[in-house]
Amino acid sequence: MKGIVTCTVICIALCFSACISAPEVNAQKTAGDSLYQHGTASSGGTGKFYLGREIAHVMGASNSSWLDRNSRPQEENTQLAIDKISVPATAVIADIGAGTGYYTFKLAPKVPKGKVYAVEIQDEMIEIVKERIKKMNVANIEVIKGGFTSPNLPDNSVDLAIMVDVYHEFEYPVEMLQAIRKSLKKGGKILLIEYKGEDPAVAIRPLHKTTVSQLSKELGANGFKLDYNGQFMPIQHFLLFKKVD
Repeated sequence: MKGIVTCTVICIALCFSACISAPEVNAQKTAGDSLYQHGTASSGGTGKFYLGREIAHVMGASNSSWLDRNSRPQEENTQLAIDKISVPATAVIADIGAGTGYYTFKLAPKVPKGKVYAVEIQDEMIEIVKERIKKMNVANIEVIKGGFTSPNLPDNSVDLAIMVDVYHEFEYPVEMLQAIRKSLKKGGKILLIEYKGEDPAVAIRPLHKTTVSQLSKELGANGFKLDYNGQFMPIQHFLLFKKVD
């Protein structure tokens, strides 16, 4: 994956091969924040921990061009990921943390009789998606302004919630997962595409990588069960979690 380690990627502080040791976590919890622990922040981290994992800072909108880089399809095999997403034409998909809509616009043709919610918290990203909807004249994409603790989706409305390299940046993962769970229909699923934390050769900052074990632990604690572990992507996991009713 030589293409991923470029000056551009290094400049936006997302990708590099150096290892960073995890800081010791302070066992004391702040008042009103009992679900999480707090410790010394590592590079790119918030100093806030959930089940032993430090939460990473959100990638800012100023780095949005990295999401649409020409090398992305080859580096990540994004088309294979899209092809592996199996949903009926009437399905409702929520692309949470949609960014510039890279996956949103590729998902929309898969659900011609359904809908894709493009959920994003950053106004700059939202404007990019809205402009692309107009330019491409796509009728089945709806933009939703998300929050820190909820994607603000309608209850019992979503068949599949997808998060591409997003989950590890949630400031409030428990609250977000519970809110997503409420938005899912019976039997609804969450798809997490995350850089492989088990593989030191994946040249991504440690806090922006996750392991199957860690993700299974966190989602399992919030009412989800790993339903499919796809290891067909070169540098990312493709993990499908089913809502446990």
